[in-house]
Amino acid sequence: MCEAWGPQPLCTPCLQRFAQPRPRCPRCAEPSPSGQPCGLCIRTPPPHTRTVAAVDYGFPWAGMIGRFKFNGQPELARALAPLLADAVVAAGAAPVSLLLPVPLSNGRLAERGYNQAWELARRLARPIGLPPRDDLLLRVRDTPHQVGLSRAQRLRNLRDAFWVPPPAQAQLQGRAVAVVDDVMTTGVTAAAASLALLAAGAASVQLWVLARTPAPDEAAA
Repeated sequence: MCEAWGPQPLCTPCLQRFAQPRPRCPRCAEPSPSGQPCGLCIRTPPPHTRTVAAVDYGFPWAGMIGRFKFNGQPELARALAPLLADAVVAAGAAPVSLLLPVPLSNGRLAERGYNQAWELARRLARPIGLPPRDDLLLRVRDTPHQVGLSRAQRLRNLRDAFWVPPPAQAQLQGRAVAVVDDVMTTGVTAAAASLALLAAGAASVQLWVLARTPAPDEAAA
């Protein structure tokens, strides 16, 4: 962040300044002063049981994640994955047995050249001690870019977008899984992926994201 040379991709002063943990709703990871479930998650619980987020999506992380995701810099996963690993450990989330990236469609993968969620997941796997798999949850419909869309538009985009192949369903039966993504905005992608995994036999789904976009008033939305 400070653009200084050092032995690590992110220096300790920058992490202390920009990556301080904060209390969050355990279901959606929106900032929550009490660290308890927010009102919306109490009224309408999401299908995933837990969301862990390392940082808020804003300055300076938005710029770095943008380079990682859109500017052909997958090597930044080396710097970003440890942030998420630390957040998962600090959250004390229930154990899971599989680590899955949010998949890209074939068209989006060809356009970007890599799946940023997989780049995070495979680097997260070793410190967390979980096997990463990118073949159990697939994205079978090429949807328009989600950036700038409302929640309702995102819901329409992602209808029937995720699929678990029949050979993969046996490997999900009764297992707790974590789904990794770079940014969570409205939670629509997380919900759609979670529903597909639960329908295929997963016992529970957690979402582990690098950054959470806070609501404008930092209330759950």
